[in-house]
Amino acid sequence: MNRPVLSISTADDFSFDECLWFLNRNFDDCMHVTGTDFIRKALLISNEPFLFEIRHEGHLLQIKILSGAIDALAEHGIIQFVKDWLEPTHDLKPFYELLQNEPKLSYMTSRYAGLRLIGIPDLFEALTWSIIGQQINLTFAYKLKRRLVDKYGKAVSYDGKDYHIFPSYKALANATVMDLRELQFSQKKAEYVIGLAKIFEGGEMSKAYLQSLPDLEARQKALTAVRGIGIWTANYALMKSLKEPSSIPHGDAGLLNALIRHNIIEQKTDNMLIVNFFSAFKGWENYLVFYLWRSLAPTVSEKEISSGHREK
Repeated sequence: MNRPVLSISTADDFSFDECLWFLNRNFDDCMHVTGTDFIRKALLISNEPFLFEIRHEGHLLQIKILSGAIDALAEHGIIQFVKDWLEPTHDLKPFYELLQNEPKLSYMTSRYAGLRLIGIPDLFEALTWSIIGQQINLTFAYKLKRRLVDKYGKAVSYDGKDYHIFPSYKALANATVMDLRELQFSQKKAEYVIGLAKIFEGGEMSKAYLQSLPDLEARQKALTAVRGIGIWTANYALMKSLKEPSSIPHGDAGLLNALIRHNIIEQKTDNMLIVNFFSAFKGWENYLVFYLWRSLAPTVSEKEISSGHREK
């Protein structure tokens, strides 16, 4: 049976390989599946589950619908999700011009050419993931996320494999602290996640609400008023879900290590130096953070050499 295929034009310098690298970094991420030249992702559109496969052909992202009855609403939702997720049309030329003006970072324009800021379009997922990752290592954070998704999320079965969808805030609003403690959540994290879900369920928080606020400071203030969300979590979610250009997760350990490695700061407490450095990248601070994080890991070619392939 022929399945529908949707298309999105990509920028000339869009790198699908860099997307694949980021989405498959040897962590046990249950939210998507990658192969050597494809991504598979399950998604809810108007509460209906879909599974699609993305490949890059020429200057097009080809999105093949593997499961789900497609209509105009679903088509729009999937295309918008992929655009928000991978930013295939985003023009990086202004950012690359700024990088070229900084000798310590100019190499990034060629080494990470075409890398886009891979997002988390769903705000509730972005905030929940940020809370899960607070003060624990990434390996354990991904284990907690998988347990949460297995218990409370939906899944699409296709060709003998399950493709998972992140739990809705409605599902988690009905969970108990003891339920999450059984998944090895700490007492506080269990309380934070359930409390956040109830705030979303009550309509007090949403992506549309944050987008309606006048500026970054107002969005930060709205988020940090929620129990369990500090300024790092707020900035991370704004960067990954709303793609807020000026959102910097200050204090992030990886970001500080990258700044030290590039001899931009000497000490992690050099706050004024960090502020001054980012001021030269006005409107592209989020991308600078993402590229600095990228610099801490091997390039695509280096990873292929060390692992042999990227097939999951």
